[in-house]
Amino acid sequence: MSGDLGMNRRILLFPLPYQGHINPMLELASLLHSRGFSITIFHTQFNSIDSTKHPSYEFISIIDGNTSNHFNLNDIPSRIVAHNNNCEQPFHDSLRKYLSENKGVTCLVADLHWYKIHAVAKRLGVVSLVLRTGSAASLRWFTSFPVLRAKGYYPLPESEKDELVTELPPYRVKDLIRMDKSRIEDFATLVELDVEAAKSSSGIIINTFTAIERKEMDKLHQELCVPIFSIGPLHKFTCQFQSSLLPQDRSCLAWLDTQAPDSVLYVSFGSLALLNYEEFVETAWGLANSWQPFLWVVRPDLVCGTKNVNMPDGFDEEVKGRGMVISWAPQLEVLAHDAVGGFWTHNGWNSTLEGISEGVPMICRPFFADQMGNARYVTHVWKVGMELEGKLERRIIEKTVRSLMREKEGDEMRERMRMLKKNASDCTMADGSSYLAINKLVDHILSS
Repeated sequence: MSGDLGMNRRILLFPLPYQGHINPMLELASLLHSRGFSITIFHTQFNSIDSTKHPSYEFISIIDGNTSNHFNLNDIPSRIVAHNNNCEQPFHDSLRKYLSENKGVTCLVADLHWYKIHAVAKRLGVVSLVLRTGSAASLRWFTSFPVLRAKGYYPLPESEKDELVTELPPYRVKDLIRMDKSRIEDFATLVELDVEAAKSSSGIIINTFTAIERKEMDKLHQELCVPIFSIGPLHKFTCQFQSSLLPQDRSCLAWLDTQAPDSVLYVSFGSLALLNYEEFVETAWGLANSWQPFLWVVRPDLVCGTKNVNMPDGFDEEVKGRGMVISWAPQLEVLAHDAVGGFWTHNGWNSTLEGISEGVPMICRPFFADQMGNARYVTHVWKVGMELEGKLERRIIEKTVRSLMREKEGDEMRERMRMLKKNASDCTMADGSSYLAINKLVDHILSS
């Protein structure tokens, strides 16, 4: 039943309005559309998706009441709650109207954090599935949070930050998702609502693959008792399909063409992470002093309190010809380029998966949310990356870059990464684990 039997059946999708959540949802839309389903995407006015780039889909805008793109990273839980509160009634009205005018709606796929959206769908008789855009391991943190809190891990005990979390291996205390003491109750409520949405859904879709998270997937099956589909890496099914909220500087690809194979370190901290000015300066001179070719993504707002950061005095002259700085990159194409031999990353899950898929070993510098846990898997489970911990200092940065790009330790990681790249490719083949999981997902949707 898993060929193109989606014909004349429509799937509704609703991504959370952030870059790391939008891309996987649009990649899923592309995949489902290729199986014959018609696609309607609900989206907020905040970080609105450009519908003109996706002419095959129908788009419906939801009034959300958000007026600012700027917020403190500590406010993410409250921001997610606000999205749910603001969008619940507008989505209810839009969905009810849509259902009265259209037939053939099969289900809704919404982000895990849209707990009120899932509840609205249920009230209106629409089957809903959850898309988890992070790892299976990070979802296990959600399901384990009540136990972790009861065991005294929250607030995080700083004196024990290097201790293993026996209830959630392989995490150490410092790898757990961090939160301010004053926000623990809000976070606990959000986690409870997210997990309840997952448990009451018709199924959970996760952007991962079994070769790297088999044990985590097995645990989730036991804990959540709903069908779970590991269908990643999603971008491998969609011909490098990406939707960027930021304009990409594609001139970097021509520059990479001039560099030697495996010589360039690609540096990107994602769309939300921030550095203070001292960290920014130390990063700049650490890269310069490594004498390793690099491509560095410096968003205009990368440095706290600035809207258009300037490079340190003398930096441009020092790295001329061997370093390139751009405001945003076509990341999939950069990582796939023969010249790129290393990836200094914030370890957002999308970036982590993309690095694995292209076989690029990593320098790990996580900032918030699940990034610390992702970095733990990269460095200690899969052993394809190096930790860059503590205060950012140019001397340590220089040493770490050289270790990854020129020394035996980096070569060994590169070899292990080649195996993970093969696993990521194999799982998308006709008999691969993710390909078969997609077939099961399509059958599940059609039988709903």
